Amino acid sequence: MSKNKPRDVQVYPIATDTRILRSRSWSRLRFEIEYALAKGTTANSYLIESDKNAIIDPPGETFTQIYLEALQQRFHLEDLDYVILGHVNPNRAATLKALLEIAPQITFVCSNPGAINLRAALENPDLQILVMRGEETLNLGNGHNLQFIPTPNPRYADQLCTYDPQTEILYTDKLFGAHVCGDQVFDEGWEVYNEDRRYYFDCLMAPHARQVETALDKLVDFPVRMYANGHGPLVRYGLIELTKAYREWSQQQTSADLTVALIYASAYGNTATLAQAIARGITKAGVAVESINCEFTEPEEIRAAVEKAGGFIMGSPTLGGHAPTPVQTALGIVLSTATNNKLAGVFGSFGWSGEAVDLIEGKLKDAGYRFGFDTIRVKFKPNDATLQLCEEAGTDFAQALKKARKVRSPSQPATTVEQAVGRIVGSLCILTAKEGDRSSAMLASWVSQASFNPPGLTIAVAKDRAVETLTHTGNKFVLNILKEGNHLGLMKHFLKPFGPGQDRFADVAAQETESGSPILTDALAYVECSVQNRMESGDHWLVYATVESGKLLDNDGVTAVHHRKSATHY
Repeated sequence: MSKNKPRDVQVYPIATDTRILRSRSWSRLRFEIEYALAKGTTANSYLIESDKNAIIDPPGETFTQIYLEALQQRFHLEDLDYVILGHVNPNRAATLKALLEIAPQITFVCSNPGAINLRAALENPDLQILVMRGEETLNLGNGHNLQFIPTPNPRYADQLCTYDPQTEILYTDKLFGAHVCGDQVFDEGWEVYNEDRRYYFDCLMAPHARQVETALDKLVDFPVRMYANGHGPLVRYGLIELTKAYREWSQQQTSADLTVALIYASAYGNTATLAQAIARGITKAGVAVESINCEFTEPEEIRAAVEKAGGFIMGSPTLGGHAPTPVQTALGIVLSTATNNKLAGVFGSFGWSGEAVDLIEGKLKDAGYRFGFDTIRVKFKPNDATLQLCEEAGTDFAQALKKARKVRSPSQPATTVEQAVGRIVGSLCILTAKEGDRSSAMLASWVSQASFNPPGLTIAVAKDRAVETLTHTGNKFVLNILKEGNHLGLMKHFLKPFGPGQDRFADVAAQETESGSPILTDALAYVECSVQNRMESGDHWLVYATVESGKLLDNDGVTAVHHRKSATHY
């Protein structure tokens, strides 16, 4: 896949009277955590032509011009009757306004929260809107009698799925997607997308696992032969397996015995993006998140989530120098519900000032809460470095919760089996990686050669490691092999706790490869590697990478090795 390809629109028939228009971006589209693998994406829109004509999910403003050109080459917009929206966000406003100018006769179809968002986004109270609450149908003729299934979650309170019984296609909006761009319209060889689909789920769906389970329950009775999702290849060949995986991944979250209540509101989407990055950091550390958008959540639900959670995190935009009323209400519920031995965190975004963040932080400090990370304040839109800071802050928060629980539970002595496994010898290495503004490192001893041709190795990377985000398929990293005699200093440096976003390389001698990954000049040797694939292995990812280059830095040195106390301790 070339990241230099121009954006385009791929049009393809997928069923009777039905075509897809895939607006394709071959490089990373946005600064949001779910796009971090930088494999591009597709914004999938659909056209159903029958007695009545409908478009489902026009793309955002990045694609407005090329999308409308591709659409008008194949369809007369004066014949368009309906525009169906799986969700509404400000990013779609430019495309919808352009459609209205060309085809003012159109009627929008969306959920009730979607109608509120739509009128606000288009700044037009007089739009023609059909609100679908779940019982209504929309008959386009020739058997295309569309049914609608509301599937709301805290991030997309207006999400609406659409089912066409004529083609047995379920239009799933954000569900079952993946951010990957290519020429394949369908998911032939679907297993190659497993990592991308899991990463997408972990970023977007895991914080809303309870709502995902509810959505799956609603969708289970529909005879579906294809998921027409919002991003990535359509799900046809791997439909049964992906549906089962969504259920399993959701249950892993909802059955967790340690949770964090993540409570926020978002005016322009920036605070929600920060919340998503923090949630990703928490869930990758093996702690569940109960994500709560306090604009759409009943007080009793907030209270129940806070009571259940081991800790809570609050986020807010600043509007007119204040926190929005729903945030202030939620703060009152938290202060009256959460005992002050619960771990707390605060974050927020703002345009000119951050009074809302200061208000929340001050109230919680006055009440005696401990903070799991330094308060995060972001001006305007977050960038990659900010998202990395948020993700690492979330991981720190989760690890602090787990550490507190471990202190309360007396540790058991290692068994003879664990002691024996702990004697398995591994070279002591430092894995270093950098991509754009993001960089990280970790001490590694679970390293093994895996292939001769090409030369390759496997390395186990814990899910809660900050560097894990930089070890996905296609990423590059450097494995610095430590030297017996001077390894203790480097070990001590990279084992110490780093703050979110803190530079791991500030106090060590290092230079960079052409790809940017740091080489530790005091190492015995280094190899630069490219990740080929990954396998989920309990609380770790087993990463297989091929060696692209390397060098022995000290001909007389001896490899440092590490003898662990047991199989359950580093």
